[in-house]
Amino acid sequence: MTFRRARVRGNIILVAVLVALASCREGAASNPDADEHILDFESTTVRLATTRDTVPLTLELAVTNEQQRLGLMERRHLPERAGMLFLYDSLMPPGAGFWMYRTRIPLDIAFTDSAGVVQSIRAMAPCATTLAEGCPTYEPGTPYRYALEVNAGMLARWGVGRGARLLVEDLPPRRAATGTPPRTPAIRP
Repeated sequence: MTFRRARVRGNIILVAVLVALASCREGAASNPDADEHILDFESTTVRLATTRDTVPLTLELAVTNEQQRLGLMERRHLPERAGMLFLYDSLMPPGAGFWMYRTRIPLDIAFTDSAGVVQSIRAMAPCATTLAEGCPTYEPGTPYRYALEVNAGMLARWGVGRGARLLVEDLPPRRAATGTPPRTPAIRP
C-alpha cells in the first residue's frame, strides 16, 4: 500500500508540474507582444545631450558580430527610454547602412562619430517581406562609429538632431577585440 500510495502521489506531482509548464508556454505563445530573446546583451545607462535637455537611456549593447546581426529583430516592444547601441572598433563607411529585416517595430537610428556627436538620423519602417533581399537599406551618408536605435519618433520628441551628443564616456570599457573585423551592417548573406 505504501509503495502504491507514493507512486500515485508522484504521478500527481508530475502531472501538476507538466500542466504548470504547459500553461506557462501557452501564456507566452498567446501573447503577441512577448519578445523573443535569442542572445543576451550587456546593458548600460547612457545620456543623450541635446540643446534642450539631457535624456538618460537604458541601452543594450551590440558589440559582437552575432549581436550586431540580430539587433532588435523579433522585438515587439521597446520601453520609451530604451534602445540598442551598435559599437564598432573603427569608423564605418557612409554606405554601410542598416535594414529592418524581421524587425517588428518602427525605429529611429542616429549615426554618431567617435566622439558621440550625431551626424545623421534616419527613420526606419519594419520590413514586411519574408526575404531579406526585399528590405530597403537605410544608409547614413556619413562615416560613423556608433549607431543608436530607439522607438520611432523619440529622437524628434527629445529634440535630437545633427550635433546632439551621445555621452560615450558613459559606456563601460570595451571588451578585448575578438580578432574578427567589424560587421558591415547592410551586407546580406
